[in-house]
Amino acid sequence: MGAWARLELVEQLGNVGSEVERTITAHRAGRTNRFESALARALELFDLTASDPRWHGHRCREILRAREEFCRLFFDADVPEESAEGLRRYFFGFAYAARMLHYRRRSERPA
Repeated sequence: MGAWARLELVEQLGNVGSEVERTITAHRAGRTNRFESALARALELFDLTASDPRWHGHRCREILRAREEFCRLFFDADVPEESAEGLRRYFFGFAYAARMLHYRRRSERPA
């Protein structure tokens, strides 16, 4: 796991969200190669996050539920149109929290 294990949950999920966004965008644009690589990376990050022992229990279940919804976008023939936007909004919250954490850490460093 390496550096991934040193990230807080909001940072991990913020990074997952970036890959989710890349995957959705590539899929909508019909960019097959880009879609496939983004999909593989997103699933890898979902799995790394879910396997982090710090997030056992309800956190792990939520991560796996988000992964399931992400997979439904591309592999379920009967997925609601608004599902992609729902996932984008969900992960945006983590990206925003991760950015705030980054700024807070930066401001706490000695000059």
